[in-house]
Amino acid sequence: MQFFFWLAFLVIIALAIFAIQNSTAPAVVMKFLLWRFETSLTYTILGSILSGIILTLLLLAPATVRNSFRARKLKKEIETSGKGIKDPGGGQSKGP
Repeated sequence: MQFFFWLAFLVIIALAIFAIQNSTAPAVVMKFLLWRFETSLTYTILGSILSGIILTLLLLAPATVRNSFRARKLKKEIETSGKGIKDPGGGQSKGP
């Protein structure tokens, strides 16, 4: 499964490089407070996508870490509760 994620990542990077190299998009002027940026439309779109990915990962990180700690705690509880279980029949079979 992880192999396919890396493969998809490499394909996306290759497409981004292809789009940047073959771009004839016009320049875009972006203004924010006192700053003024002039860049290609391709870079603007790729930057927006990248910032969206980073923002999503930052928002998902606390829940992922919390679930990881919870899973580790539950796994430890299962291991300790499994050691306390004894054979209720004392090892004797109750046949007909």
